[in-house]
Amino acid sequence: MSSLTFFATRARQSVEHEVLTFAATAEQVLSFAQIDRIGRDAQGELQGFQRPQIAHHIREIRDYLEKPDAVLPNAIVIAFTEGVVFKETQPGICKVTIDITDGPRGLVVDGQQRLSALSQVNRPDFQLFVSLLICRDDMELRRQFVLINNTRPLPKSLIYELLPTVDGLPDRMESRSTAATLTERLNRSESSSLKGQISQHTNPDGAIKDTVFQRAMMTSLSDGVLRELIDLPGGEAKCVKLVSEFFKAVQNTFPEEWWGQTASSSRLLGGAGIQSMAYVMDDLAHGGARTWREFAEGLECLKGKTAWTAGSWDFGGGDVRHWHAINVVNRDVVMITNYLQTLVRRDQRARRSGDPAPAPLMERLLSPNDS
Repeated sequence: MSSLTFFATRARQSVEHEVLTFAATAEQVLSFAQIDRIGRDAQGELQGFQRPQIAHHIREIRDYLEKPDAVLPNAIVIAFTEGVVFKETQPGICKVTIDITDGPRGLVVDGQQRLSALSQVNRPDFQLFVSLLICRDDMELRRQFVLINNTRPLPKSLIYELLPTVDGLPDRMESRSTAATLTERLNRSESSSLKGQISQHTNPDGAIKDTVFQRAMMTSLSDGVLRELIDLPGGEAKCVKLVSEFFKAVQNTFPEEWWGQTASSSRLLGGAGIQSMAYVMDDLAHGGARTWREFAEGLECLKGKTAWTAGSWDFGGGDVRHWHAINVVNRDVVMITNYLQTLVRRDQRARRSGDPAPAPLMERLLSPNDS
């Protein structure tokens, strides 16, 4: 068999897409569509976009479908960029022909668990509703996957890891996309001080949550030093280099609180630590720091005054907090940030008194010696 034919209802929605709905068995669906699970190739490039199968969830759906009165009213969504031909036989009704000569050419955008469960049940006549979406290219297909799944219970880390591969997103997602791009480059680059240390959907062993790191990058991109760098020629590379240099300084300043730790054992690697230190990065960078040694010099004043893994924070005025009581809530992030910034800014003022002012940041960034 080289093709399958269905009669479908055609919905008039976007002038750039075709949306068709019909009924098909799981065997038929799997003959023209596949579940393209997310991963990375040997070069580290992102491949696919679906989350791994959730075995427990699939078993629950399978057990339900084995009952004779089971129904699945929600349609699964299949996207194609080629291999589909349709002809309208009457207003709103089409004859759809799907080419399966070279195997499945469609990709499951939504409904992979339902499809996987049904494929394990001996009910060959059970039909699913299929919403077939015809996209103009692979980029549009990925964009539709992100937009369709953004409001569904899909892992946010998966959505955010996909963002750098997608164009034309809503404004609210563009800033996250830039932050996700920087996070990915910092996690993948051989020269990055953070290589492999950020937990992503394709790198679950990282100690720092990608969503936490992205939030820190978004803050700096909005109001900090990264906002000044990102629009320069080679802006992304400059941002990556600066952040890498800063966190190399952090690692050298707090080695015992960093290496071998997790967000649970060291608040430095948790949301409060990463976000507050990003504010410190902005302060030191605006003061002229560029290299990890310059950042480390600015962090010296924090030694012995933090409680990332043991002891207590003394925020003054009788406000003393055990290290384990610091959580990823806005109140605690603000409190730690204000504490660290006060110490660093006071130290910077003392260092500058009587010394020539450092060259402006933008002048240093555009220096011919910068590589």
